[in-house]
Amino acid sequence: MLSGSTLSLMGDCISFDITVEDDCTAVLTTQASTKVYKSVALKCSEQIMEASIGNGGLLVVIPDPVTCFSTAKYSQKQVFRIMSGSSLLVVDWITSGRHESGEKWDFILYKSTNHIYMETKPLFLDTVLLENGNVTSIAERMQDYQVIAMVILLGPKLKHIQNQIQEDVKKIMSEQLHAPSMGGRTKAINGDGYTKPPLVASCNSFGPKGIGSVVRIAATTTESVYGFLRSQLAGLEPLIGLCPYH
Repeated sequence: MLSGSTLSLMGDCISFDITVEDDCTAVLTTQASTKVYKSVALKCSEQIMEASIGNGGLLVVIPDPVTCFSTAKYSQKQVFRIMSGSSLLVVDWITSGRHESGEKWDFILYKSTNHIYMETKPLFLDTVLLENGNVTSIAERMQDYQVIAMVILLGPKLKHIQNQIQEDVKKIMSEQLHAPSMGGRTKAINGDGYTKPPLVASCNSFGPKGIGSVVRIAATTTESVYGFLRSQLAGLEPLIGLCPYH
């Protein structure tokens, strides 16, 4: 197990590689959120990780969220190279900033790229880009949501967790969007007189025969995402010896 508390200074560039051999397991965690300081002279902090996972190997990447300070610029790229029998779980998430300092989506740039290749062929290519522009700010686009997260799961060792998350997300969203509220009205994401769900999520399969699943989450509080992750990833304990985010 690898762990650490990451503090990204202005203009820093961190790059590292991980190799998980056949039938081995590795867990990458943090001790606290990744904090990205204010940008000076428009410098961008960067983090690059490349990981290779052998047949029967399992890599679990379960960090705390990234928190960007006001005017920060941050870019990260994670590249995973897997075999047909590899298993991988990645949690990638960001909060809106330091609420106690009155900062909400006040950074300049956040970019997170995740690429997965199976035996040299692209399997999953994804980039999240949040950038404050001249037309609308990130805060305006995000409205009341203060956290966004993505969970990637694939491989034979995680199939039971994938199946359970798919069913749970369907149930959660059905309850969120159709539960009666005051006056018999139902909750909805938009519309005057309606209440937005505090957490919204989607789950989709990718790859041949649905080998992988990607869950996307938006929430009004960091605590609600921690709760979601604790509940949905509890099935990892027999594989890695701990319950994530407990």
